[in-house]
Amino acid sequence: MINKAYISLLRPHQYIKNLFVFAPLFFSFRFLEAEPLLRTFTAFAAFCLIASSVYIFNDIKDINEDSRHPVKKFRPLPGGLVSIPEAYTCMAVLLIAGLGLGLVLDWRIFFILAGYSLLNTCYTLKLKHVAVLDVFIIGIGFVLRIFAGAVAATVQASMWIVLMTFLLALFLALAKRRDDVLLSDEGRDVRKCIDGYNLEFVNVSMIIMAAVTLVSYILYTISPEVQDRFESRHLYLSAVFVLLGIMRYLQIVFVQQGGGNPTRVMLEDRFMQITVACWLLFFLILTLT
Repeated sequence: MINKAYISLLRPHQYIKNLFVFAPLFFSFRFLEAEPLLRTFTAFAAFCLIASSVYIFNDIKDINEDSRHPVKKFRPLPGGLVSIPEAYTCMAVLLIAGLGLGLVLDWRIFFILAGYSLLNTCYTLKLKHVAVLDVFIIGIGFVLRIFAGAVAATVQASMWIVLMTFLLALFLALAKRRDDVLLSDEGRDVRKCIDGYNLEFVNVSMIIMAAVTLVSYILYTISPEVQDRFESRHLYLSAVFVLLGIMRYLQIVFVQQGGGNPTRVMLEDRFMQITVACWLLFFLILTLT
C-alpha cells in the first residue's frame, strides 16, 4: 500500500505532458539519430523528476482544499496514505535528482528546469489563484518543455512549434477550469481563481483557442520553409487529423461533460489515440518517402 501511495504521489500518468520535450527532435527529423535521441530521453527523464516534485509541493499546499474535492480527496496526502514530512523528503530528492540530471546534460537545460520549478512554486503559492494568469503559466510550462527539447536535440526551436504548443496548452488548461466551474456551480468548494471564470467565458475562450490553434497549424504546414524541409507540398493534409482531434476533445468537454483531466483523456480515449497515431503515421510517411 505504501509503495502504491508513493507512486500515486508522483503522478506518473502526468508524464505524458513531458512528451512535448520530443517535439523539436521529431519536427527536425533527428529522431533516428542516436545521440540526439538519447539526450532528449535524458531531458524527458529530468522533466519527469522535476514535474513530480512540483506535483508533490502542490499537493502539500492544497491538502485541505483537496480533501473537499470529490476526486482529489483520494490522493495520497489528503487520504492520509503519505505524511507531509515524507512528502517533503520525496520532493527534495526528486528536485535534486532532476536538476542534477539536467546539469549533467547541459547547463541551459539546468536553468530551464530551475525556471520551471520556480515558476510552478510561485504558481502553487499564489499565481494559480489569479484567473487567466493561471492558465497562461500552464502554457509557459509547456513552452519550457519545448525549449529543453530543442537544447537536448541541438536544434532551433521553431516559432511555429512554440506558438502551437502554447495555444494548445491554453486550450487544455481552460478545459480543466471548465470542470472546476461546473463543480463550483454545484456548490463544491474549489480553487479561488474560479471566481474569475464562468461557464460562458470558459466556453468562448476554449473555442477561440481551438480556432487559433488550428489556423496556426495550417499556416505552419503551408509555410515555405516547412514545405522545403519535408520536401512535400501535401503537409497541409495532416490538418485533418488536428481538426479531428480538436473536435473530439470539444465533444468530450461539451457533450460528455468531461475533459477536466486531459492526461486521462489521452490515456483512455481510443478515438483520440487513433487520431494522434494517424497524425504521427502521416508525418512518418512524408519523412521516409
